[in-house]
Amino acid sequence: MISQNFSTGLFSDANDCALLEEQTLQSHDPASYWSRNSHSIQVIAAKSRATAEATSTKPLYNPYEGRICGRQLAESVEDFLQRLPPLTTRVSSEYPWIFVANPRTGSRPTDRDGAVFTPAAEALLQEFTEKREAIEIQMKGKAKGSITRKLTPLRQGLEDRLLSLARETHFTSGKWMLFPYPADVNRQWAVIAPAVVNGELGMAAKVAPNDGSGDQSPRVICVYTKDFSDLEDVKRVLGRLAELGLAKKNEGGIYYKVDAFTELGINTGNEWGLKPSMHSSKELLKGKK
Repeated sequence: MISQNFSTGLFSDANDCALLEEQTLQSHDPASYWSRNSHSIQVIAAKSRATAEATSTKPLYNPYEGRICGRQLAESVEDFLQRLPPLTTRVSSEYPWIFVANPRTGSRPTDRDGAVFTPAAEALLQEFTEKREAIEIQMKGKAKGSITRKLTPLRQGLEDRLLSLARETHFTSGKWMLFPYPADVNRQWAVIAPAVVNGELGMAAKVAPNDGSGDQSPRVICVYTKDFSDLEDVKRVLGRLAELGLAKKNEGGIYYKVDAFTELGINTGNEWGLKPSMHSSKELLKGKK
């Protein structure tokens, strides 16, 4: 399974030395140097560290610092959007997603213990599979509805145990998922990115780059929250998305999915019959004007 990588990707010592040597050689004309190097990810990261140290008593945090596919702390949101427009940025090993983070969040996604969660969760799924098969053998020839009623409490128990395990291992992040068509992906991302940086939404967001699938295949935008069990925060982020015109209750709606289920490959039509999403915008916005 593929897990999201939140590595900071900081320089090696050799890169730091090379950067400092070049700055020294260019010290007689710094304006010229920065002009020539403004699009270098290493230069952006170096400026980012200096800016953070000079302007904040509390260090800013960026899980994507030093990664070319993410916004850097010293990079304006406008420059970031111009550098990596999702409509035309091609997916690659360097650009699996395009990321932006809230630099003032206290969240540290690396705190989650996937090494403990994943094997324990897979054991729970296997246990359910064995019980289901035993029930299907025992009730062979019975009406499908009778078998379903027998499995429903087992399936609900499985979901509860998976979510409990996710909380115990700090695997609590989740995301609201939007699916804009390519024609609208740049506009929606240009609304979401500054809202994340300004602390109006969740701890981070990502958008899928251009994978060459054409204009008719929707892209994916994920807006992350720290804890799926914090319903007030989940609803707060949804409310702000609605205010930004990205989640209207009278339209198809958007869905919230826990990262633990993504890690386990629990998607639509999964073999365990689990519901992939935890919430829908239509459900949580019900009754709101």
